[in-house]
Amino acid sequence: VGEFFIKMKKLVKYLSEYKKEVVLAPLFKLLEAIFELIVPLVMAKLIDEGIGGHNESMILKMGGVLALLAAVGLTAAITAQFFAARAAVGFAAKLRIALFDKIQDFSFTQLDSIGTGTLTTRMTSDINQAQNGVNMFLRLFLRSPFVVLGAMIMAFTVDARASLIFLLVIPVLAVIVVIIMAMTAPMYRSAQGKLDNALLHTRENLVGARVIRAFGKEAEEKAVFDGTISSLTGIQRFTGAISGLLNPLTQVIVDIGLIVLIARGAVHINAGTLTQGQVIALINYMSQILVELVKFANLIVTISRALASADRVASILDIPADHEEGTENPPGSEEAVVFDHVSLTYAGAGDEALHDISFTARTGETIGVIGGTGSGKSSLVNLIPRFYDATKGSVRVFGSDVKMIDTKTLRARTGVVFQKAQLFSGSVRDNLLWGNRDAGESQIKEALDNSQAAEFVYSRPEGADHMLEQGARNLSGGQKQRLSIARALIRKPDILILDDAASALDFATDLKLRTAIRKMSGSMTIFIVSQRVPSVRNADRILVLDAGHLAGTGSHEELLESCEVYREIYYSQFPEEAIS
Repeated sequence: VGEFFIKMKKLVKYLSEYKKEVVLAPLFKLLEAIFELIVPLVMAKLIDEGIGGHNESMILKMGGVLALLAAVGLTAAITAQFFAARAAVGFAAKLRIALFDKIQDFSFTQLDSIGTGTLTTRMTSDINQAQNGVNMFLRLFLRSPFVVLGAMIMAFTVDARASLIFLLVIPVLAVIVVIIMAMTAPMYRSAQGKLDNALLHTRENLVGARVIRAFGKEAEEKAVFDGTISSLTGIQRFTGAISGLLNPLTQVIVDIGLIVLIARGAVHINAGTLTQGQVIALINYMSQILVELVKFANLIVTISRALASADRVASILDIPADHEEGTENPPGSEEAVVFDHVSLTYAGAGDEALHDISFTARTGETIGVIGGTGSGKSSLVNLIPRFYDATKGSVRVFGSDVKMIDTKTLRARTGVVFQKAQLFSGSVRDNLLWGNRDAGESQIKEALDNSQAAEFVYSRPEGADHMLEQGARNLSGGQKQRLSIARALIRKPDILILDDAASALDFATDLKLRTAIRKMSGSMTIFIVSQRVPSVRNADRILVLDAGHLAGTGSHEELLESCEVYREIYYSQFPEEAIS
């Protein structure tokens, strides 16, 4: 119980709205236990005075009392269960909301370090275990010890000498429970960790099912998955086997106590110092102890799991923000984006992804970013909306350091389209409104027109109300990209970042898209990240990246003359010009 409170104290605040339920649930369970402890005494009186004395009225009277105790006890038990369930479910709901909010506040660096598989397990399995622990804790943490202690005391009121066996049985049972709890608690933590790995592997296989089949790796992935599950199953079986010893061990100890109790009771009955009803009462109290210890054993198992899970959830909630929130909302500046000797090293990576990058993008300019795979193009533009923080130097947006700008304000003024188009189940309209909740029909149509998505959207009978499946599986890759671009354009951002966002488009559609964006740019600063020279050649300025270094900057013509890296990229895509 003490460890439960210590581990759960960080999460107890999520029960604050259920103080009434937290108090009433165990109290009604205690009420049920009190009625249950009275039953053996009524049974003893019914046997000795009713049946033994052939007193029919006493039999009816005691039978009525037993029925009344059963009815009141059942009502108390149901009421306790209601309050316990309400508190536990409410606790889990609030904890999930808090954990989800916490995850939303994590930086990309933290999300990369923790991993989606681990976060998913904590959001689902771990919180479910904590909910079950709270539920059982509220129902049994007072009732079971109360019944065990109460049954022993009541047994002594029946006959002190015959009840000495209780003083031997209960400590032995307590030692067994404590030992098994101490052994299983760390095992449950390890099992939850292995569940993380199993969930991660499952997620990767489901998401990458097509790739696995394309390469014929089904058998190999199945073998890896079997190994992961075997490891999880092994520790769960071992832990379950140890936990499973609780019931038979407690049953054996109590059965030995019952045998001794019946044997001594028979001797006392023959001697006339005990009645048959009193022996039955003692046996009933011993049976009550057995039942409650079995319940307590199950409580211990559930709490062990809940402790491990609560500790894992609390560890996520305890992770501090790795960056401080800014408060500024700069009005704007002629210099939209400034990189001042910026370097970036990802967590856990030894080498710098970006090294000593400096450039200035003025308001209304279109900046092209080109380079080979792994050159740092995405890393560079991810620093602008502060998805990552520069490890050296500073990034200024609208004239202020991004670390000083309110993050929500910064991202509200920035439109980002990632390399991988991510859409959500719902209508096309629902997805576009992510960019601007207040957008009207004309704004939606304008965004679809400019992103070259209007043709396939309005060719469907539902138009913008066409429903997308999970992950927009009913769209092609190019259609997903165009809708992602429309979602960014509908915001009319001050800074638009297209991170290889047209890679799935044909050259003609790509050209139409760039032409439309150029016409609507105005004061919007645009960053176009691409490996295609045609996508960036008409930009006001092109940044050429090579292994995290800024290899060159200038217009297309200037870079052809001055930058060897750019020339290699250009002539690899247009070899006929290299020959000429």
